[in-house]
Amino acid sequence: MKEKHFEINEEGDSVRCRILTSGNGRTFRRVVLCTHGFGSTKDVANITRFAEKELAKHSDDAVVAFDWPCHGQDGRKKLTLPDCVDYLGLVVKYAKDELRAEEIYNYSVSFGGYLTLTYMAEAGNPFRRVALRAPGIRMRDLLENYLTDSDRDKLEKGKEVQIGYERKMKVDGSLFDDLARRDVRKYEYFDWADDMLVIHGTKDQMVPIQDSIDFCESNVIEFVPVEGADHPFRNQKLMDIAIHRIIEFFSPAE
Repeated sequence: MKEKHFEINEEGDSVRCRILTSGNGRTFRRVVLCTHGFGSTKDVANITRFAEKELAKHSDDAVVAFDWPCHGQDGRKKLTLPDCVDYLGLVVKYAKDELRAEEIYNYSVSFGGYLTLTYMAEAGNPFRRVALRAPGIRMRDLLENYLTDSDRDKLEKGKEVQIGYERKMKVDGSLFDDLARRDVRKYEYFDWADDMLVIHGTKDQMVPIQDSIDFCESNVIEFVPVEGADHPFRNQKLMDIAIHRIIEFFSPAE
């Protein structure tokens, strides 16, 4: 497996990306976009693991991952929802225009799952198939869990606060207002339901599995629970079960 890091510099944005392939090709009929969760990066081990197995099954594919704003190697300091949606749009455009993808697939996790659903509802669906693992259906509530009482007080006064893990990012009240306004539960995904899959661990203590169950029931989307898996799927055997199911879903019918 070969790997290359590159940047998409367009419209004042600089999106840090990595592309994983089996060979030296420059164009690919199928491209799989992988998006990470909140506080993670494009270089997270589960994306690498997915790429290894995807390329073993489909050697002519390319797997592309990128850092969300304020994550990984990204240069931004303040997290906003419009920036996140713009980044996804730029990577989709790159896959179409530069990689010449005829089909784009999307495998997104948690925060990335929420952003993918938001993009689909607002910009249309450019993806052949979409697989979401533990998507942040109630993203506003989930991010509010990172706030202290002091943070809440500052936000109410119009000030910025910092949230995150190893890398802290600035946020203000506009982020939470946008998350409330762009609640994916308000949208309908019926038209794409046959080409969507949601996977969620039964032991997830960060993103309630019931959120995924309710979302899938409302939109008639296939739901796959993975018994015993936590939010990051730290058990490698359970991660491999999820990856295998996603690659199977992304594979054309024989």
